[in-house]
Amino acid sequence: MKSVNVRQLKNNPSDALRMAREAPVVVMNRDHPEAVIMHLSEDGLLGEPGVRLAIATDLYRSESVTLGRGARVAGIPLEDFMRHVSREGIPVIRGNAKTLREDLKNVEAWRKKR
Repeated sequence: MKSVNVRQLKNNPSDALRMAREAPVVVMNRDHPEAVIMHLSEDGLLGEPGVRLAIATDLYRSESVTLGRGARVAGIPLEDFMRHVSREGIPVIRGNAKTLREDLKNVEAWRKKR
C-alpha cells in the first residue's frame, strides 16, 4: 500500500492513479488517512457481474452523470439503462433544464437508431 498527501494528489493526480494500478493508495490529510484510491480494472472489480451497472446507477442517482453517460459507464444501451433506473425508483427525466435538454437529446438519438 502506498500513500500520498493532499498536496501531492492536487499537484499530480496522474501519479497517484499510476500508483493505484499496483496497490491501493491512501490519501493523507495532515497525518490522518482521508481516502483510498483503488484501481478498477476490467479483469478485476469492473469485470464482476453487476458492478458497472451499480456504479453507473449510483452516479446517475447522485446526479454526477447524465442518463447517456450512465448508460455508457454501465456498458448497456440507453433504453436498458432507462428501464433499470426507473425500476430503481430514480427519475429518468430530471427537473433541471440543462440536463432535461441533454436527456431529451439522448432519447431522440435512441429513437432514431430504432
